[in-house]
Amino acid sequence: MKVAFVSSELEPFAKVGGLADVARGLTLALSKIGVEVKIFVPRYSTIDPWRDELHYCFDINEIKLQISDKEFSVHTYKKEIDIDEKTHIIVYFVDSPFHFLRNSIYTNDSDEGERFLLFSKAVIEICQRLNWAPDVFHINDWPTGLLPVILLQHYNWDLLFKNSKFLFTIHNIEYQGNFSPEIIFNNYLDGKYFYPGGPLEFHGKVSFLKAGILFSDIITTVSENYAREILTPEFGGGMELILKTRKDSVFGILNGVDYSEWNPKTDKYIPFRYSEKSLHRKTKNKIELLKYFRLPEDKQIPLIGIVSRLVSQKGFDLFINGINELIQLNCRFVVLGSGEKKYEDFFRSLSYSFPEKFGVRISFDNHLAHLIEAGADMFLMPSKYEPCGLNQIYSLKYGTVPIVRKTGGLADTVKDWDFYKNLGQESGNGFVFEEYSSRAMIDAIRRAIDKFSDKKIWKQIQLNGMKENFSWDISAKKYFDLYKILSHKQH
Repeated sequence: MKVAFVSSELEPFAKVGGLADVARGLTLALSKIGVEVKIFVPRYSTIDPWRDELHYCFDINEIKLQISDKEFSVHTYKKEIDIDEKTHIIVYFVDSPFHFLRNSIYTNDSDEGERFLLFSKAVIEICQRLNWAPDVFHINDWPTGLLPVILLQHYNWDLLFKNSKFLFTIHNIEYQGNFSPEIIFNNYLDGKYFYPGGPLEFHGKVSFLKAGILFSDIITTVSENYAREILTPEFGGGMELILKTRKDSVFGILNGVDYSEWNPKTDKYIPFRYSEKSLHRKTKNKIELLKYFRLPEDKQIPLIGIVSRLVSQKGFDLFINGINELIQLNCRFVVLGSGEKKYEDFFRSLSYSFPEKFGVRISFDNHLAHLIEAGADMFLMPSKYEPCGLNQIYSLKYGTVPIVRKTGGLADTVKDWDFYKNLGQESGNGFVFEEYSSRAMIDAIRRAIDKFSDKKIWKQIQLNGMKENFSWDISAKKYFDLYKILSHKQH
């Protein structure tokens, strides 16, 4: 099985969100079960060929690509990632300095669509020069959504790709890649697909996301619940009716996590490692976390962690609207993240006004993120929507009880303690609220604080979470099954 994994992000080289983690974690897990994977990603300014030990691909050499009325010289670098003595993955970096050596991975520049159109063309050309025919092009999010259209219209003469199929993964349907129609006509793509209501048209624009949905053989998204949610007006981003035409081809596969990095037994970033059998050591991390934020070193008061992009999607309006009640609760908060100015300013003001209750750091800090997971008692994710979510999965492994809204992947991974207790089970691993309101969120926090005071119950909830397994091995097998379905379609 040969899979071309095409992504605009790849950890650790270029990361904005969870896509980067998926691109690395999933491909490594696929390789372990015998899939031949090649990864394709742009070479951004964050990627240095010398520092990152990349090798120039002389077997591919210069590729001339016409984009609009200009010709660009594209080059390719590669890096082998060793998994074990027998298994490795090759990453191909598409090098077009004009397009990708910018201040950020995604831009608001006028040629944003053309940047990723060039990337898609380059991926096809690299495969041609390698004489490598993927069974499946696994493409991800809007930056790669036009790839099947380009292959169909510009490269259908090449029998190398006659059996290649497309699997398109939607990581967040709110990001759609909608651009001026000129991108079609300036790049010699047949206009027969662009007309009101047509396969490429979305509110008068060319939609890369819609192209991926309609021209791919299978569509996946990053949790089972999110796969159902995006078929509804509330979560579909306007694409719900389009997705409904493909609903038999839409599958939800929960993202995995890398337990070699996120595991309290082995975590190199935390001062005190621990396991289910040494859970008492977690409290030592709590003291270190309180010290870091200069909060009172009181082990008995619950400490709630937040590590997040500070954007409206993550539900922080609930925090703002409920702040008068939140400050009355018998708990403390530590917050790490950055994003929209209004949320950054809000959390900064809390740390100034209530320095004994709120510890806030406005930045991205991987080291501190690990310490929060290990040191906090609870982890809050009140998301408006959450395609998968990773921090709640990390929290479970660290015995840091998640408090989440019932949406997307949060609903697939966190089981409410009280709900399962009422069913006569003690299998709950967190606290869940459904209604998107400050009142519902605060009620869930109150329930968690109440259970925290009963050490026996609290330890049971922690252990339930620590026993969960959301490794990439499980997700990779599900993707492999879909690849096999596609390969059978070919013959």
